[in-house]
Amino acid sequence: MNYLHNVSELKNRYFVIRHGNSLANQQALVVSSPQTGIDNYGLTSLGQTQVVNSLQLNTTLPDNFKIISSDFKRASETAKIVKQHCNSQNTVHYDVRLRERFFGDYDGGPNTAYEKIWALDEQNADQVVANVESANNVTRRATELIVELERKHNKKCFLLVSHGDTLQLLQTAFLKKSAQNHRSVKHLETAEIRELILTII
Repeated sequence: MNYLHNVSELKNRYFVIRHGNSLANQQALVVSSPQTGIDNYGLTSLGQTQVVNSLQLNTTLPDNFKIISSDFKRASETAKIVKQHCNSQNTVHYDVRLRERFFGDYDGGPNTAYEKIWALDEQNADQVVANVESANNVTRRATELIVELERKHNKKCFLLVSHGDTLQLLQTAFLKKSAQNHRSVKHLETAEIRELILTII
């Protein structure tokens, strides 16, 4: 479910940053379980540098933005670098709806599983194969967060710190495309910052 599907206007601005290169990326592993990802597989030194470089190059992120992050270590470390680099006085808030997509039986295995699941997503965004979280469920939780922020805030700017698949599906939801088509949307590189613009139908 895309909670943004019938929304015609947003009161706030939303930027996203994918976490920097992590130990999971370095080792080509799927780390999607909270039991593993919250306390392990943080950023590599390359990932830390990527986040700083991305912030230095970015010219669109306004001042005094609020940071909301996944609680996985690679995302929380990214959020802390953002806060420190930008001298932000705002507290980093953590929200489980920004967590990595759970890859079920593939968790802990090689990241070649991503391509397999993405191919299945194109057939049916609701299907659950090998206990992998469906694409539509990721869309539901991510857009639920946006709608909640819209209800509580006005004229604020948020930077959401999250993961590849979660942000891929959130971008797709902002474009009001089916979750089945999420791989047709330009993906975020590690530590890339992008503003999400709502499509008006």
